[in-house]
Amino acid sequence: MGFIDLRSDTVTQPTDAMRRAMAEAAVGDDVFGEDPTVNELEVLAADQLGKEAGLYVPSGTMANLVAVMTHAQKGDEVLLESESHTFLNEAGGISAVAGVFPRTIAGTLGYIAPEQLRTAIRSSNVHYPPSRLLCLENTHNRAGGIPFGPDEMGAIAAAAHELGLIVHLDGARIFNAAVALGVPAKAIVRECDSVMFCVSKGLSAPVGSVLVGSRAFIERARRFRKMVGGGMRQAGVIAAAGIVALKTMVNRLAEDHASARRLAEGLAAVPGLSVDVPRVRTNMVLLEVGDPLGSAAEFVARMQREGVLALSSGPHTIRLVTHRHITQDDVGRVLEAVRRAARQTVAS
Repeated sequence: MGFIDLRSDTVTQPTDAMRRAMAEAAVGDDVFGEDPTVNELEVLAADQLGKEAGLYVPSGTMANLVAVMTHAQKGDEVLLESESHTFLNEAGGISAVAGVFPRTIAGTLGYIAPEQLRTAIRSSNVHYPPSRLLCLENTHNRAGGIPFGPDEMGAIAAAAHELGLIVHLDGARIFNAAVALGVPAKAIVRECDSVMFCVSKGLSAPVGSVLVGSRAFIERARRFRKMVGGGMRQAGVIAAAGIVALKTMVNRLAEDHASARRLAEGLAAVPGLSVDVPRVRTNMVLLEVGDPLGSAAEFVARMQREGVLALSSGPHTIRLVTHRHITQDDVGRVLEAVRRAARQTVAS
């Protein structure tokens, strides 16, 4: 029996339907705009998010970088939530490559309230970088997969627009948010000027993300995609899996959410561990390890010896992510493995 892998939903492998679609995909040179399968994916993605056009890129990190480069100029200020993926987990690309100045705002469970933004915005002053762009994240990774609905997103986007800011959304798992909230994804992102989402996470396609926005924005973004090396050629071979993902894999995300909730409830009952169960609304569980059980890294190592892979996301925090390869039986086995790891720690 192999490991039960809860490190991320990026470990998902393509479905049989995806593999067939990839093998049979019609292709062309996408840099010339001639790959019919890529074009189909971009149209489908834009339609599902209520935007005019889309751009297929190799990764979510590149999509966020391209969006920032398209919206802002070197020396501009970009506002981000302090625990956002773009700020913490994208190798500093928005500064090193895009040349923008990041300014962070500490949100509540990843959400920046409109009044926080109004307080943080700079006045027009020659000493300050001009504030140009607000980057949001939904679901919020570091907050444990928290989803934000149309009202919350609409409120912060409206405040940003009133202040003269453009709004970009890192929506890597926006379809998890939509399924959890029971609303169309396009309703959540209606007020955002651009949105990125990944097909390579819970949707199970092997490669890629799609950046969507107005036609004018996407045309500008296409040049920056080329600049940072994201111009692929016969990319329809991988884009085909993204089409299958959007057509067949969105609704089943609810199964991952149910698995995460069951996992959270079980883990919360293990002595020495704690979980904020009501906070588990999508496919992520943040597990807090009490001092008697050691650090998160130490407990992750013990879990691995019991056949479960996870990631520490803080000194005493472990992140567990469910996905389509995690069955209900797997959830039960994980709970047993964690109980054994906890008992062994106490005994030692």
